[in-house]
Amino acid sequence: MTLPAGTPESTFRPDLLQGKHALITGGGSGINLGIAQSFAAHGCAVTILGRNLEKAQKAAQGIVDAGGRAIGVSADVRDPAALEAAVAEAVAKFGDFDIVLAGAAGNFPAPVDGISPNGFKTVVDIDLLGTYNTIKACAPHLKANGGNVLSISAYGVPVPMQAHVVAAKAGVDMLTKTLAVEWGVKGIRVNAIIPGPIDGTEGMARLAPDEKMRKMVARSVPLNRLGVPQDIANAALWLVSDAASYVTGVILPVDGGQNLLGGAPQYQTFLSMSEAGAFSKK
Repeated sequence: MTLPAGTPESTFRPDLLQGKHALITGGGSGINLGIAQSFAAHGCAVTILGRNLEKAQKAAQGIVDAGGRAIGVSADVRDPAALEAAVAEAVAKFGDFDIVLAGAAGNFPAPVDGISPNGFKTVVDIDLLGTYNTIKACAPHLKANGGNVLSISAYGVPVPMQAHVVAAKAGVDMLTKTLAVEWGVKGIRVNAIIPGPIDGTEGMARLAPDEKMRKMVARSVPLNRLGVPQDIANAALWLVSDAASYVTGVILPVDGGQNLLGGAPQYQTFLSMSEAGAFSKK
């Protein structure tokens, strides 16, 4: 399978995931689509699960057209029964899972007192409960002695305008570590990735909607650039491969070093927006 134009040439061997099957939630766009494409390019059959069936099927068809194996299925990760039905469809097509990637997420920038109770609950339900529901639904079909669970986390530090997200993702991190302990005896590894600011994603478009903000965010990264989806895909490929066979319970920042600065970069952005009156009450 060929990756989309402009994607850097892979440093991994083409058959790295040959014969494996991965389910990826939220795989219709952004970071998770990039991971799905990279998994498929390295021999993996991919089930893309999204709330919008048409979007999931379109993403899967793009992989098929490029020479990979993929299907798109639909479920809301907040709905256990719908997830179980989608999982059954995936297993019927490609067999049990070698990899489960929980990537579905909800987000919007807002200060704590500007988030409604329903808005806070929605993000927690998608990010944290959705991760649990995904893992729970896939557990009976996840291969022991080599299976992998990988979640997409966020930040790892306090971040203004993101209280709902950091609260939910802190739960994902502890779920990851606890499962790594419980499922180690089964030979199943459980890890998570914290992406930095990734260009070309819906999240980046919301958090940095103009060129001035994009440049400000890029300057907040020690490597002095925004990431691209392939940066996260490369980390995911390594974590689910045999090269990381002794790695479990890790929450891996792939962020150009931004986490080393704590929440300071995001705080400076918050101050700049505050001074511009972005949060003034009307």
